[in-house]
Amino acid sequence: MGTEEHRFPCESCGSDLRFDPGEDRLVCDHCGNTRAIEHGPWSRSEAVAEQDLTGALRAGKGGAEIEEARTSTCPNCGARVEFDAALHAKECPFCATPVVIDTGLSRQIKPAAVLPFMLEESQARGAMTQWLGSLWFAPSGLMEYARKGRKMSGVYTPCWTFDAQSESSYRGQRGIVYHERMTVTRNGKRETVNVPKVRWTPVRGRVARFFDDVLVLASTALPDRFRRTLVHWDLTRLEPYQPEYLAGFRAEAYTIELENAFTEARGIMDRQILRDIKFDIGGDRQRVDDVDTRLSEMTFKHILVPVWIAAYKFRGRSFRFVVNGQTGEVVGERPWSPFKIALAVIAGLILAAVVGFLYAEGQAR
Repeated sequence: MGTEEHRFPCESCGSDLRFDPGEDRLVCDHCGNTRAIEHGPWSRSEAVAEQDLTGALRAGKGGAEIEEARTSTCPNCGARVEFDAALHAKECPFCATPVVIDTGLSRQIKPAAVLPFMLEESQARGAMTQWLGSLWFAPSGLMEYARKGRKMSGVYTPCWTFDAQSESSYRGQRGIVYHERMTVTRNGKRETVNVPKVRWTPVRGRVARFFDDVLVLASTALPDRFRRTLVHWDLTRLEPYQPEYLAGFRAEAYTIELENAFTEARGIMDRQILRDIKFDIGGDRQRVDDVDTRLSEMTFKHILVPVWIAAYKFRGRSFRFVVNGQTGEVVGERPWSPFKIALAVIAGLILAAVVGFLYAEGQAR
């Protein structure tokens, strides 16, 4: 990343090495030579360090380590993807729109850590094909088109993670359900029934929780549905940022700034705190009237996570598929086949008619 080009020539043939997913090494696709990734003498916990959030928010980008990056901004989806200085035009990996490299440089907070790819492209394509095969009412030609389509793009997507110690005092009410016997009239007849009611009692209390690595995807290139799903990562496998992990892959620059990301993370924390409070109140029902939360020990990290992306144009429309480069989880946009849906509706109507006829015949006997 940055203006410096990180190239790793093969000692045997001179071709560019690439990071080998699932292995801690670089590999040459031309001659098969490999090179282990060298690590410093530090431990992982020392290297993947948290940064002070309060200071960074107060100082802006001046409060964190900064790098300059040459990026291309997609006019369609807004993705900001970094390219080598030699490239002047490229296709956006998120939506297949042609883009031109911007002439300027952007200043961004440097990633502290990277979650390396664990899946090769062939494995990601297999996961996507299996997902496509599980779709109901998809056009018959879609899977075949996907198999013959272009290569998937391996992209490191930016994320923010946040840690914080929370202490919340609350005021609310605990509801206990009880029943009263009452006489009611139903269908002209009077009968006695048990009617549930709730007895409310005022309560106060305190809850505390340490939030560790609350993750916010720092890109707006993908729809919100994709962003909400791409949150399942094993962050215990984070490695200190080294350019070797990016060899052969692209890296997207973040488009959600630190302050806005923390606002989103605070919403995640507040929802969990509300669940904690309701559990603490107990009873059958809970009402929360007021919450006062204080956060301390607030830190953050800027990290990169791996995704495989395919953008296909099928019958004049674009469809995107994203595969988690660590777990193989698939998220995608899917087309519908009006013909298959119509057949299913007709089949359902026929089945309903047959069932109705058989039932009528049985009643007549």
